Amino acid sequence: MAAGAVSGIRPVAFYLPQFHPTPENDRFWGAGFTEWTNTARARALFPGHRQPHLPADLGFYDLRSPQARAAQSDLAQQYGVTAFAYWHYWFGGGRRILERPFAEVLASGVPSVQFCLAWANQSWTGVWHGDPGRVLIQQTYGGPQDYRAHFESVLPAFRDERYLRVDGKPVFYIFRPEELPHRHLFIDLWQQLAVQNGLPGLYLVAEVSDLLGRHPVYSDFAADGFDAAVHMRVPAQVTKAAEQRNRWARKVLRWPETYAYSADWAYLSAGRDDLMPCVYPNWDNTPRSGRDGLVITGSRPDMFRRLVAGAAASTLPRPAQERLLWVKSWNEWAEGNYLEPDLEFGHGWLEALRDGVADASGSA
Repeated sequence: MAAGAVSGIRPVAFYLPQFHPTPENDRFWGAGFTEWTNTARARALFPGHRQPHLPADLGFYDLRSPQARAAQSDLAQQYGVTAFAYWHYWFGGGRRILERPFAEVLASGVPSVQFCLAWANQSWTGVWHGDPGRVLIQQTYGGPQDYRAHFESVLPAFRDERYLRVDGKPVFYIFRPEELPHRHLFIDLWQQLAVQNGLPGLYLVAEVSDLLGRHPVYSDFAADGFDAAVHMRVPAQVTKAAEQRNRWARKVLRWPETYAYSADWAYLSAGRDDLMPCVYPNWDNTPRSGRDGLVITGSRPDMFRRLVAGAAASTLPRPAQERLLWVKSWNEWAEGNYLEPDLEFGHGWLEALRDGVADASGSA
């Protein structure tokens, strides 16, 4: 039995479905564009910069392939990942994108790894090409009628036996709660609809984004009715000296912003025991943003293991069902945060996650 199963710690890895061609991406960025496009053409932008990051065992997969999805599921379960949190897009009025991989997972009943949905409620922009100011698909909120339609679209997933639950309630994650108008209305309506459809309710999770630990962009999750919130902060050692160095390097050398990796969970969590933890093996979004990106330097699997152990241990005071350890991410290759095997460390990131959870479980 996995150590996480003994302690109840459940790692949940965010999962990006941007690995198959779509008509929208063909139109916006050129025929055949996927996450691999930027990943493979990335280059080092300063001395010691580790780029490109390239896949090992799974190769440059296409998520239209059931075999690729099965291989991901097998690896995840082998190393103790409880569930994938599929990024889910609903722009309002039924507008979707990148929905094919999850729709096929739901319809086919395979693979067997558990899952939940994470609503990426943000306008579709040029972030894939380092142009976040370019709006391609506008995120809209149509009020109660649209919220009902959205709920009905995901209800079949909530009913799937593989769906991740807390005390029987399907887990649903919201990426930008601060941008969701009428949060009370949305939450109350979805909870009512869940009960009306035979569910015991939903376990709604808000993201509290605080990328470099300077100030969270949202803090009203409890008052708004969320069941939990996740602290999203990259594992960076941010000091005044580092900030000063960055200002000079960006202006004079045109380097991206860089900070050293930190495995110190006490520092990164900032004492926020009211928030669920999220751990990153690395962060480097220069494949998307080039010299305007952010790079965390010096990450290694042994450091990630220490970070995981600290974060996983922080979940132990919670009720057993709520010991969720969020991982950013399973496969965000163009952001430099992924667990999948790569050519540099092989299965190192997966082993670090497994062993870090075991360390926390053993200490318990």
